[in-house]
Amino acid sequence: MTKKADIGSKRLISLAPDNWARWLTQQPDVQVQEFLSSEFQWVSRANDVLLKVYSPQEGEFLLLNEIQLRYTKQMPQRIRAYAALATERYNLPVYPVLVNILPRQTNA
Repeated sequence: MTKKADIGSKRLISLAPDNWARWLTQQPDVQVQEFLSSEFQWVSRANDVLLKVYSPQEGEFLLLNEIQLRYTKQMPQRIRAYAALATERYNLPVYPVLVNILPRQTNA
């Protein structure tokens, strides 16, 4: 089931994907070539948005975007799993990015 936050992040990135990719990679000449399927159904995994991008310095690579409200301790493992699945499926290097909207909750 898709969460409202997931739909919002996909919409945000789709408004200006080149600008989004440039901001995340800090490479002014990166260009999004296409939005790729981020569904990995055979293991029930999906990330927010997976972009195939190109830069003259790096060539083609995948920009894996995961947008969360807050950081959780499971995120590093999830990001590694998504990156491995994307590499396996598309045979391209992966630049994974996690954007946390809110700071971590502290136990009071």
